[in-house]
Amino acid sequence: MTTALESRQMTRVGAGTPMGELMRQYWIPAALSSELVADGAPVRLLLLGERLVAFRDSAGRVGVMDHRCPHRCASLFLGRNEAGGLRCVYHGWKFDVAGNCVDMPSLPAHQAFKHKVKARAYRALERAGIVWVYMGARAEAPPLPPLETLLVPEDEIGVMCIQRDCNFLQALEGDIDTSHFGFLHAGHIDPADVPADHPIRHAVTIRAPEYHVAETPWGTQYAAYRDAGEGRTYWRFANFLFPFWTQQPQGEFAEHVHARAWVPLDDEHTMYYYVWWKRGSSVMARPRPLLANGRAAGGAIPTLSFQPNSTDWLGRWRLADNADNDWGLDREAQRTGASYTGIGAIHLQDQAVTESMGPITDHLFEHLGPSDQMITRTRRRLLMAARALHDKGVAPPGIEDPEVYRGARSGFFTSDDTSPWQDIYAKALAAAVRPGAPRRAAE
Repeated sequence: MTTALESRQMTRVGAGTPMGELMRQYWIPAALSSELVADGAPVRLLLLGERLVAFRDSAGRVGVMDHRCPHRCASLFLGRNEAGGLRCVYHGWKFDVAGNCVDMPSLPAHQAFKHKVKARAYRALERAGIVWVYMGARAEAPPLPPLETLLVPEDEIGVMCIQRDCNFLQALEGDIDTSHFGFLHAGHIDPADVPADHPIRHAVTIRAPEYHVAETPWGTQYAAYRDAGEGRTYWRFANFLFPFWTQQPQGEFAEHVHARAWVPLDDEHTMYYYVWWKRGSSVMARPRPLLANGRAAGGAIPTLSFQPNSTDWLGRWRLADNADNDWGLDREAQRTGASYTGIGAIHLQDQAVTESMGPITDHLFEHLGPSDQMITRTRRRLLMAARALHDKGVAPPGIEDPEVYRGARSGFFTSDDTSPWQDIYAKALAAAVRPGAPRRAAE
């Protein structure tokens, strides 16, 4: 059972909180590179409860800083992005991407003190079509996590993001809970209608899998397993990776190279980033799975509709279907069995159930069972790491030993191997496709 104190420590991410300080040890996805245009309009960013602005200067460099001008605290969102810096419209003070004040035109030259003024700016870099920000206090920032999907050529990487109106932890937990797949996403599918060689056949035939769960150098891992007949076992491996990454098993293990970040905007809003290898295998990226009769399975619409982005603090990458319209719920489709939920897209189904819990789940109301082992182990792993950092200054996983991320892969496969489950995983990982030549993640 998660106590009230544990719940607060796990879900609050502001500066000075145990979880907020843990998050600040890592590079954090903050925006898509495509959102920032050289000398274009600044973009409001909400990140770990801090109100920031991001801009791209004349040379293409990215700046991310507190939105308040250090002079009189007018918002730099209103500023002019021009000639290599962001100029406050109140008195014309100008700042470069590192936060240095480079001009004070409202003062006579002999009274200017620009060398003494600096905006609160964070280090930023770009990789995989994403702007990353380091909000920690280390003099030397750690490297980007060497996730497999960040090590492949840029033109082979896909990326998307979606805002979710709930705390990062409950959003993340949907990705590490495999037993919901047979209900939320496929509860309406009759196993007899699924071709024998289709990857979801076993998941809808046995909807209550057995589990192995363990802590790992990168976080936590589960192996869900089902009897596949003829002495074979259907395996689904998935991972949680510090501080907010997941790898879910919706692809063939040998080629399923991806990662999903659940970035806290504040305590009650999350931005989801999905980064994947385009040439790899992903059931989620394919057209809707066909049943044996040739029809598409209901409840698996592959596309999502978005509201237009706005300049609000929470105005980016919002889905058109949301709590205001019951996430597009179609009761007739639910009643007739065309869809188990009546909600069309798989991501939207996850979004609906996690947002329906409220901004922050009341953990005292829960009744967790054996199928929630990965949830409880991950919560404890996060909580213990946050407390160790807060109380003893112990760096969390992946900061001083970033190569641990290279051992994480997710996906499904069927095997007749009867070795211990972790040996089966190690063999599958050794045989898996490793895309791209090795390279430094921060390049």
